[in-house]
Amino acid sequence: MNRKIAILGGGNLGAAIAEGLIQSRFCKAQDITITRRRTELLKKLAQKGVNITSDNKKAVAENQLIILAVKPFQAHEVLREIKKHLRQEAQLVSVVTGLTIHEIKAALGKKIAVYRAMPNTAISIRQSMTCLAHDGASAEQIKFVKNIFDALGQTVIIDEKLMDAATVLGACGTAYAMRYIRASIQGGIEIGFDAATATLISAQTVKGAAELLLPVSYTHLTLP
Repeated sequence: MNRKIAILGGGNLGAAIAEGLIQSRFCKAQDITITRRRTELLKKLAQKGVNITSDNKKAVAENQLIILAVKPFQAHEVLREIKKHLRQEAQLVSVVTGLTIHEIKAALGKKIAVYRAMPNTAISIRQSMTCLAHDGASAEQIKFVKNIFDALGQTVIIDEKLMDAATVLGACGTAYAMRYIRASIQGGIEIGFDAATATLISAQTVKGAAELLLPVSYTHLTLP
């Protein structure tokens, strides 16, 4: 399958996805197009060979896989802007919080494969837990999109009705874990460790606990 990807929205999340795909060698930098009104803010990606543009229509017309990574209040405007320019074989993946697959399809008015993905902030270091729902996609298409997010961490396919729960468990869960680690660090300092040592002990302990669980829980998970 063609690995050319357009990312609409070059903010923190869109840029992190582009960086992760390059670092993981999922695709070449020149096969990625990323859009942002202020293109000068994407200078680092441009230097790596990523195609930078402010033209959403052109990006959509020239690519088969589209990742919608704009702010929630911008999403419907962008969907209206691009709908006439989507290729017949296009697939659209939304990482926009709160935007449903039904809303996307209604806005586009086209029968294309649509996905809703919920990564978390660890996507910036290619350690995201991403939950993925889909509608109208073939098995081959689903595998391709799942592979994109597998290059950025771990991915699980869920029913879309569980996406709000996934936000709590996967996205907010990062904040809960960080809160525990910060409390553990503070406790370590209070019993005599310096800050750097307390941070190392606390963070590595949580990382080790997660690594103990992952081989058991993930490899035995049956995906729908």
